[in-house]
Amino acid sequence: MRLKAVTLKNFRCYESEINVDFADLTTFVGRNDIGKSSVLEALEIFFNNDVVSIEQSDANVRSGIETVEITCEFTDFPDSLILDAGAETSLAEEFLLTDMGTLKLQKVYNCGNKKPSLEIFVIANHPSAPGFQNLLELKEKDLQTKVKELKLNVPLKGNPGMRKAIWAAGGDLKLMETAIPVSKAKEDAKRLWDQIESYLPIFALFQSDRSSKDSDDEVQSPMKAAVAAALAEVQADIAKIQQRVQEKAEEIAKNTHEALKTIDPGLASELSPEFTPPTTAKWQGLFSVGLNTDSGIPLNKRGSGVRRLVLVSFFKAEAERRLRISNRRSIIYAIEEPETAQHPNNQRILIESFKYLSLEAGCQVILTTHSPGFAADLPNDSIRYIFRDSKTDKPVIQAGADVFGVVAEALGVTPDSRVKVLLCVEGPTDVSALKALSKALHAEDSSLPNLDNDGRIAFVVLGGGTLKHWVDEYYLRALNKKEFHIYDRDVASYAEAAARVNARQDGSWAVQTEKHEIESYLHSDAIFEAFNVKVEVTDHPVDRKATPKRFSEAYSELQGFDAVMGDTKAKLRLAERAFPLMTAARIHERDPQGEVLGWMTKIRDMIQ
Repeated sequence: MRLKAVTLKNFRCYESEINVDFADLTTFVGRNDIGKSSVLEALEIFFNNDVVSIEQSDANVRSGIETVEITCEFTDFPDSLILDAGAETSLAEEFLLTDMGTLKLQKVYNCGNKKPSLEIFVIANHPSAPGFQNLLELKEKDLQTKVKELKLNVPLKGNPGMRKAIWAAGGDLKLMETAIPVSKAKEDAKRLWDQIESYLPIFALFQSDRSSKDSDDEVQSPMKAAVAAALAEVQADIAKIQQRVQEKAEEIAKNTHEALKTIDPGLASELSPEFTPPTTAKWQGLFSVGLNTDSGIPLNKRGSGVRRLVLVSFFKAEAERRLRISNRRSIIYAIEEPETAQHPNNQRILIESFKYLSLEAGCQVILTTHSPGFAADLPNDSIRYIFRDSKTDKPVIQAGADVFGVVAEALGVTPDSRVKVLLCVEGPTDVSALKALSKALHAEDSSLPNLDNDGRIAFVVLGGGTLKHWVDEYYLRALNKKEFHIYDRDVASYAEAAARVNARQDGSWAVQTEKHEIESYLHSDAIFEAFNVKVEVTDHPVDRKATPKRFSEAYSELQGFDAVMGDTKAKLRLAERAFPLMTAARIHERDPQGEVLGWMTKIRDMIQ
């Protein structure tokens, strides 16, 4: 399941209902004490209620209302659910989806009690017509009675089948948004919730203000997340264990009852065990993993920067593991202020790690930051800006292209005055590719620019990109800098755009690639070294398949994925892992005409 959005109401500073959408990588940006951490902690309460648990004081102090509502909306939920043997159904068939086809779960906490109580609802477009609105709470015999009353020709066994037939015979069911209680419900409403709960994403929160005891989450959180992920993969084995324990308990109860009847037959007519299987949290509590570093020094005794870099290593290891293993549960990593105590170089490593991790199937990453340097390199579409409305003093969460100017102003992100040339490309993957290609050629000829660290060059991503790229474009537009444009060959209209740039006579220059797109300059050995898959790299598409498409098919087949990743994710993977493995020799082999070398030579001349 994938988290699409969360809605908060009356939770801490969020008195009025507020909604925020989530991408694969989502970054909350804003000043201190503005509500960034509250969003992450609300999600922790919703999924786990462990690292942070709901308290009386979590209800907004000004509203006078004691209930807190946390509502999460999901996509990519299972196609079918099994209630009992042979009783297969789906969320759609049970009218448990919204009118947009999403799954919306609401948890309502009554903070009027010293220990807040919880009630869970499914918010769905559900039948409201009299006699058809509460079928999920009916017992089998009640459903059988309805089937007979309606004279339906349907088997009187299997609740999902009977409900489906009854609803089909109901005509206008008057579907409307309904809050269906599931946590305190009975019959199939409760069984359905149990099934849904088993598919909810694993949520791992890493807080910025953790302490440093041996048993604290500074050390334990990565391992707890690893244990949770491992347990999610062995759910079938756990179910077998629980089933065996239940069978053994029932056997012992039966034998005890037989023995009791020999002593006093009238004492008890039956003895039946009430079996309550351990929750996921209890299974996780059985395992505790510590981490020692060099010479047996506990991790929590090392510096805060080292401790946080261990988290990066964990993220990388988890990403690699997820490349090899597929499981039904997804995972959400929520990290507060990951740049804390990190050198700028390590901050860049962190950013790239998060970007890469968010590409994995069934994985989402949520960050908070108020660091200009860290935010500058984050993708535009990941940013959610939190600020207080000047009139109401209530927090507001903004997303979209119009937010980047205010984010830049709030965080103090400004362009580099050393910039002499604007390098304009189509997308973020072009930036990564050109940086890698230039670095390889610079290693062979130091007179050529290394675009990865040359402050005289600023990338401008014409189709989006990162906050830094947007800032550079926005503020440098009036500085009359020379522009170097590189467009892929795959769009014919780019030729006209290149011609317009070359007609400026201001020192700017534009070119279209001779090959189909930037990925066409990759060497197959670099792809194999990065992913262990063999992909034929051609200058132009073969059978309408360009390099990213052929790579996604080969990679998905190797990993055993049911679905092939889209071109966007394929391009991102190649940019992150294959392009950095390009050497000067590999470039010359794939580009014997020296086209890439010509780009770098032109950029060098424009700088000088």
